[in-house]
Amino acid sequence: MVAGAEDQAERPDATGPDPIRILIAEDQSLLRNALAKRLSLEPDMVIVAQAADGDQAIREARSRRPDVILMDLQMPRVDGIAATRAILADNPRIRIIVLTTFETDELILGAIAAGAQCYLLKDASETLILEAIRGCMTGDVRMSPIVAQRILAELRRTHVAAAPAFGRSAKFQIALTEREQNVLSLIIEGLPNRDIAARLGLSEGRVRNLVSQLLEKHHARNRTELALTAARRPRGAKP
Repeated sequence: MVAGAEDQAERPDATGPDPIRILIAEDQSLLRNALAKRLSLEPDMVIVAQAADGDQAIREARSRRPDVILMDLQMPRVDGIAATRAILADNPRIRIIVLTTFETDELILGAIAAGAQCYLLKDASETLILEAIRGCMTGDVRMSPIVAQRILAELRRTHVAAAPAFGRSAKFQIALTEREQNVLSLIIEGLPNRDIAARLGLSEGRVRNLVSQLLEKHHARNRTELALTAARRPRGAKP
């Protein structure tokens, strides 16, 4: 563990809910320490470890069992995408939030394919970072605006390219109810559960159940992967 990480960890209130356990993987020590200091001020968050490279992030994730990892991509020894893949192979319940300066399609799609749930740029607002940490615990996704635009562009491109080929074979179709189709369309738009519930007149609990069903049907690990996977397959009607 990077020196000082234990000192920055807030101790949870024994009478309150468990705080979100966070690991920060960032090779720039000033930024890493600044993030740890700021996040430790949140009453529902605790910094359990810091890592200066991907290899250390893998080891700390295994020993400290965080809920959320803030993951840089360009790090020494093991990069963030490889570290994400290794960490989730060991513990798929960990949520990975990419926090990086890079916005290339290759890195964005590579990180999502590896299992990252959110992708933020380092110029993201403090509010967006905090929303991403809290939101990913309930399955919501937060993206920096330019990243969301890139993902939507990829969704449109792959949907147009894949639809004719898949449309010729019924075996690729996934049967969805009308309500599941409506929820999936709003997930692709990037809406969180709260907004989906308001749009469709459902409770958030019902939306969470529908999202879980969609994840299972598409064999997706998170909402972002669900959107990309769905774009490659036509959605069939309920049998």
